[in-house]
Amino acid sequence: MFVVIYGRMSCPFCVRAKHLAEQLEQADKIEGYRYIDMPSEGVTKEDIAKTAGKPVHTVPQVFIDQQHIGGFTEFAQYVRANGLL
Repeated sequence: MFVVIYGRMSCPFCVRAKHLAEQLEQADKIEGYRYIDMPSEGVTKEDIAKTAGKPVHTVPQVFIDQQHIGGFTEFAQYVRANGLL
């Protein structure tokens, strides 16, 4: 399972999502993660919407194995529901 997080370092929920992914990686619950800092990599919400297949209005946006999960709250719910932490 590989996690991709799109966010901004100035966003507290983005930082929390990155921290959760780090915890999962350290616990060997995921194969790894990639944090994409949108401003520095030139990624827009419109770019993410194309990948997600629906409009996105907030960050972070989390994908697990290329499946759109949602924001931090949905990511944390997914982790709990699947017993990952």
